[in-house]
Amino acid sequence: MDFFTIVQLGDASVRMAIPLLLACLAGLFSERAGIFDIGLEGKMLAAAFVSAAVSYTSGSVWVGLLAGIGISVVLAIIHGIASITFKGNQLISGVAINFFAAGLTVVIAQGWFAQGGRTPSLPQDARFNGLDFPGALSRMRDKMQASPGMQFYSEFVSGHSILVYLGLLAVPLSWWILYRTRFGLRLRAVGEAPEAVDTAGISVVRLRFSAVIICGILCGIAGAYLSTAVQAGFTKDMTANRGFIALAALIFAKWRPWYALGACLLFGLFFAIDIRFSNIQLQVIWIMVLLLGCAAALTTYAVRREKIDVIVLGGLSAVLAAVAFTAWFATASAEGISILAALWETVKVPSQLIQSLPYLFVVIVLAGFVGKAIPPRAGGQPYVKER
Repeated sequence: MDFFTIVQLGDASVRMAIPLLLACLAGLFSERAGIFDIGLEGKMLAAAFVSAAVSYTSGSVWVGLLAGIGISVVLAIIHGIASITFKGNQLISGVAINFFAAGLTVVIAQGWFAQGGRTPSLPQDARFNGLDFPGALSRMRDKMQASPGMQFYSEFVSGHSILVYLGLLAVPLSWWILYRTRFGLRLRAVGEAPEAVDTAGISVVRLRFSAVIICGILCGIAGAYLSTAVQAGFTKDMTANRGFIALAALIFAKWRPWYALGACLLFGLFFAIDIRFSNIQLQVIWIMVLLLGCAAALTTYAVRREKIDVIVLGGLSAVLAAVAFTAWFATASAEGISILAALWETVKVPSQLIQSLPYLFVVIVLAGFVGKAIPPRAGGQPYVKER
């Protein structure tokens, strides 16, 4: 693997990480205020459709972005009314938003454009295109022949859409808001001890609604990025469970902005591997070593954990081991050779296995493999003011 290939992999990782990062920061603000939001996926999906539809009909991608943010904020406010005003179950409210968005976006898209639940392909003027920095090379041949520094500048630093840079900028901005402003201090306090915030004469309801609106804005940008920057239009279920992966990244990051950046880049790397290296070929013995090594590590860790972790990680270990032995015996059968000789055969790694990496890592994260993550103490609990 040469340096330019590594740069391309990093470039793809950043592009794939941005919607996860924005959704993760959205969940960070919401959950820091004590409002668990399972509906990140639904808000992103609704924003993706509305952004693409409005961008296509208006011809302006900025109008589409504002429309996507608008629908996401509306759904966020609905979630806030259900969970803050009426003190309903936050998880049920979030799941309802997901179902609502998944069904309604396809129905409206079909009724509006009659293209099987998708929007027409967006023209260049209705998309967020890459920004070429001064001095950056644009032709792929020139990049491949350039120096490593120029390759890094032209491929990794330059060429992204403006939403990528805004997404990266959102990390230090979120850190500054949460840890260096009075609003951030109060927001974190309302997620830990809302009664103390209320005693100080600060409105818990206003702070929590502020948090869910910020969550809606960030989810709106994430959804618009998917349909107007990554792709040229909306397709059914195009978020592909990124909202749920963002929640796993949030737990992995332990509700901290900078850790969230690292977690989302790691998930983005898994998606980038699927895009850039869909035809990986390895000897069967190395596939066995990787899968059985992961299974052994998970099992060793699981036996020292709680019973539910043993069940989850033990089951995942059994699946990995089964895949390893299946690949071994299937190779021997297909090639008509002995079991031992099959270990040295070179085979293509199934693309489905590569595509499953982000979701396997989600299971590992949620099973506590990355350490104990303690959520905000008042998270998921409606606040009832004492009289």
